Amino acid sequence: MADNARARKLADRIQVVVAETLDRRIKDPRLGFVTITDARVTGDLREATVFYTVYGDEAERTASAAALESAKGILRSEVGRQTGVRFTPTLTFVPDALPENARTIDHLLDEARAKDAQVREASTGATYAGDADPYRKPGEDDHDENEDEASE
Repeated sequence: MADNARARKLADRIQVVVAETLDRRIKDPRLGFVTITDARVTGDLREATVFYTVYGDEAERTASAAALESAKGILRSEVGRQTGVRFTPTLTFVPDALPENARTIDHLLDEARAKDAQVREASTGATYAGDADPYRKPGEDDHDENEDEASE
């Protein structure tokens, strides 16, 4: 079992090697604007998961996924050559959900801003239901109790 530091270093190296190889050696026309965002290696250094994003629509994402699967052998041999590990990890390509999550968060923030603006518009010119300052002051409590005792 390898230590976590070695697995992280290997994952970082795999990310760089895959990105450079895609840029320089892979000439598949189906491969769109692919960005390698992260790589993770299992503790036994046998399997590597490479996360990627594709700029474009769903058809370009599908075509790029097919191109990555067909180039998996070249990429794995290049990873083995440049890392020098005894056993070259198998590569699995997974589309990164980060851009979709970021769009969802941006959408939710826009909705929250719109609701805040509605509340701000509704509150302009509004008055308090009771007193403007509903909290008792320390001197006011003593004054009210003294009046009650005097009336009894």
